Amino acid sequence: MAPLPPILDGHRPGAEHVVVGLFVVVPFLALAAAVPLAWGWGLSWLDAGLAVGLYLLSGLGVTVGFHRLFTHRSFTAARPLRISLAVAGSLALQGDVIGWAADHRRHHAFSDAEGDPHSPWLHGHSVRGLARGFVHAHTGWLFDRRKTNAPRFVPDLIADADVARISAQVGWWTAAGLLLPALAGGLATMSLWGAATALFWAGLVRVAVLHHVTWPINSICHMIGDRPWAARDRSANVWPLAVLSMGESWHNLHHADPTCARHGVGRGQVDMSARLIWLFERLGWARDVRWPTTARLARLRAREATGGTPVA
Repeated sequence: MAPLPPILDGHRPGAEHVVVGLFVVVPFLALAAAVPLAWGWGLSWLDAGLAVGLYLLSGLGVTVGFHRLFTHRSFTAARPLRISLAVAGSLALQGDVIGWAADHRRHHAFSDAEGDPHSPWLHGHSVRGLARGFVHAHTGWLFDRRKTNAPRFVPDLIADADVARISAQVGWWTAAGLLLPALAGGLATMSLWGAATALFWAGLVRVAVLHHVTWPINSICHMIGDRPWAARDRSANVWPLAVLSMGESWHNLHHADPTCARHGVGRGQVDMSARLIWLFERLGWARDVRWPTTARLARLRAREATGGTPVA
């Protein structure tokens, strides 16, 4: 058997590394300024509406598209839907779809072990080690210039002409994620001030909030929470994040059964992403959806109860 390709593939160029840093830091600074600015000159209903709309569009592009479709293939989407989800996720300023999926498949391959790009458990279990681990899992790993080897982890996405093209256009989609709300705000108010406030709230602040809802799935959801399902790592369910993360924080079942299209399966476990996939299926835009079954959930619970090997 031929050896597997290496896990890593060189380093990000210096300029790209700087851009990544800017897209982590600048939205966060906008978020830090949001409260005093809102108190001082207000947040208009237009800005709020644009921010919420783009939060849902880009966030679901990540959760339904980047994560459940492209990374885990939990359903098959018609070509227009695949393209739309790849574009929507690219508006979230979380990088290109191929790089995102490669990092995430690597995370599952080595979850909470050496090779995981963002485990919080690789610096020891002391207070200091866990603090370092949390910072690394939340944002620190983004500043690691080493690149995940995409041909090893996502050859299927590289071979998909539509996905490869949208991934290569990530710079344009990143700019669109900031400039589209500014354009909408400017046209709606016919003023540069309207464009500027929409850019701030629906561009930078919206991106920062989405970042700091997405990144806790890597950090908090691998440190604390409920673990009712048999997974080989420390993934956990953290219910306070469920609505804002659109179902992603039901993280324990996801790691126990990664290809499942629904993460929140218990009573009251809201999973907006799964509901959208259900709607796509009803419309005929999605098929072969991997919904949870009673038998498979029972096996996962049984493995947890007996301490056996989790279902792959």
